[in-house]
Amino acid sequence: MTVGADPATPPPRRRDAQRNWELLVAAAHEVFTEQGLEAPLDVIARRAGVGNATLYRHFPSRAALIDAVFHDQLADTMAVGARARDAPDAWSGLTDYLGTVFGTLAADRGTNDLMTTHVRGVGALEAVHEHNRRTVESLLGRGRDEGSVRADVTTEDVLFGLAALGRAVPALTARAAPGAWRRPLALFLDSLRAPSPSAPPRPTLPGPSLDAAQLGEVLEELGPHRSGPARRTPATRPRG
Repeated sequence: MTVGADPATPPPRRRDAQRNWELLVAAAHEVFTEQGLEAPLDVIARRAGVGNATLYRHFPSRAALIDAVFHDQLADTMAVGARARDAPDAWSGLTDYLGTVFGTLAADRGTNDLMTTHVRGVGALEAVHEHNRRTVESLLGRGRDEGSVRADVTTEDVLFGLAALGRAVPALTARAAPGAWRRPLALFLDSLRAPSPSAPPRPTLPGPSLDAAQLGEVLEELGPHRSGPARRTPATRPRG
């Protein structure tokens, strides 16, 4: 062992191993973007030009591969949320934030799966979901104080609505104009607005809101997008 080496630091990868890691991450990003997070892992390995055994040596689980592929992008999403919280008024912060997030959901099916469902074992994702929740909660609270957001809307109401609408974005983008998602998002945002002082009050929302645990169960039940009956099943991990 080299004197002064930190035993907690993993040794650097060999050049060929590093190259395979990079090829797998790039291929996985392409395939996840096209097909969603349940894309077959053998397709990813073939596109990277390596065998399934090589894929599993680098990424022992699908969650580990997802974490490597989307780590930087998820960090960018948190940065967008941080900027939204500093907006001069809550309504502009909320609309700009959600517009940016939905633009990403429309462009990348893998990110759409991550942001609109619950995927276990992806470390970076838990932090992003919590940051997203705090961002929405902060902007809604400020919006109520400023009179721009209706008083009876909860954070869970908004997160559920965003997940449900976000799930439809890939199909909407594929069947209509690239920016077609902007129209339903605008309608959703308008439903959150407080009425003007001269307008009649809106009816109170019926029934109770979901709580945080119920929302998590709903998102987990949705599951990632599926490409259809013709798609192959994921590769079986090789033994030995």
